[in-house]
Amino acid sequence: MMSAKTAHAYAFSLATSLMVAIIIFKAGDGSFSVVPASEYDGDATAIVHEIDPFAR
Repeated sequence: MMSAKTAHAYAFSLATSLMVAIIIFKAGDGSFSVVPASEYDGDATAIVHEIDPFAR
């Protein structure tokens, strides 16, 4: 299980190294996960945060 703090750190690292938008979402079991925004096809209400390396 990934905590919210770990998911945010991991997502930020992925976003800045891959230079793609990353979605942090809460899974049905209460854990958090991250995935590139282009690959996310889950429920929009499960999204906790989106990290976009190009946003200012």
